[in-house]
Amino acid sequence: MMRKIWERRNSDESGFTLVELLVVIVILGILAAVAVFAVGGITDKGKASACSADVNSVQTASEAYYAKNGSYAADIAALVTAKFLRGAPGTTNGYTISYTAATGAVSSSVACSTL
Repeated sequence: MMRKIWERRNSDESGFTLVELLVVIVILGILAAVAVFAVGGITDKGKASACSADVNSVQTASEAYYAKNGSYAADIAALVTAKFLRGAPGTTNGYTISYTAATGAVSSSVACSTL
């Protein structure tokens, strides 16, 4: 009996069993699920940070324009023309920056902290 077991064990039939393969696939599936849920919230935090940074940049540029010229700029494009901003904040990020020329107030279309 032991001889048959030993011969079967030392034969050329090598490889993984179906159970071993299934265990590895289940473990990889669990790790992938954990990674997907861990990375999912990073994008939202990045958008909220970008929105907040854009609002702060436009606000700072508006105040600098006011300090130099004695009045607020007509719009965000005027801040870009006067070289207080490199470019107008884009609307492709899921939010829009609004600027009020009369008061220099800056706001976004959504609350930046809740993106």
